[in-house]
Amino acid sequence: MNAPSSPPNARPSILVVEDDANLRIGLRDNLQDEGYEVTVASHTQEAEPLVRARAYDLLILDVMLPGEDGYSFCRRLRASGVQSMVLMLTARSLEDDIVRGFDAGAQDYLTKPYRLRELLARVGALVRRAGGAPPSVMPFAGFSLDLGKRTLSRADGSVIDLTRTEFDLLAFLLKHRDRALPRGEILDAVWGRDVIVDPRTVDNFVSNLKKKLGWTSASSFTIHTIRGVGYRLELGGP
Repeated sequence: MNAPSSPPNARPSILVVEDDANLRIGLRDNLQDEGYEVTVASHTQEAEPLVRARAYDLLILDVMLPGEDGYSFCRRLRASGVQSMVLMLTARSLEDDIVRGFDAGAQDYLTKPYRLRELLARVGALVRRAGGAPPSVMPFAGFSLDLGKRTLSRADGSVIDLTRTEFDLLAFLLKHRDRALPRGEILDAVWGRDVIVDPRTVDNFVSNLKKKLGWTSASSFTIHTIRGVGYRLELGGP
């Protein structure tokens, strides 16, 4: 099963095989927000022709799938020459289950329920091992946000000084641009679920960001206030 190689300079590609629709859609959306190219399948019969058609950087396989399970599918893929990295997801956490996953040819194993940040960290590590890398620079409206270096610079190369929280807030707004983001969702993503913060704190940080970015009504981006909800970042002309 020799799949064609990915085109040069393509975004890292991931195939998610998960029968739970809510988890499948959630994984797809979160991975796309991180800059990956994501394809989804609900079972191995749907996934197999996709793997035959192209070489994915990473396969995320649920173990408990209808019909053929993730262990068997992974073992067959390895036997046929598929070299994509494999991350297995399962509710089983016994040592024997984990060892079985590695024996089948997986590189990593994550038990449910998992934390999104841990999942994304493991995905990033496996993608780097596969030779790809998630996009680390986000250009917008004459600025460049470098997620790796954690810097924000203007087109002339000058750097804008941001605090850690301001940087994380701007990155989150950009990743979810054109979406109305509730204050609670912003707080969970930027400050963390375990941190108790007044929701109006978001307003102060958004205001500071606008000042540091020199926003005016003529700017080619705007951070809209959605009354009673939160904020939406949009790119484009005034």
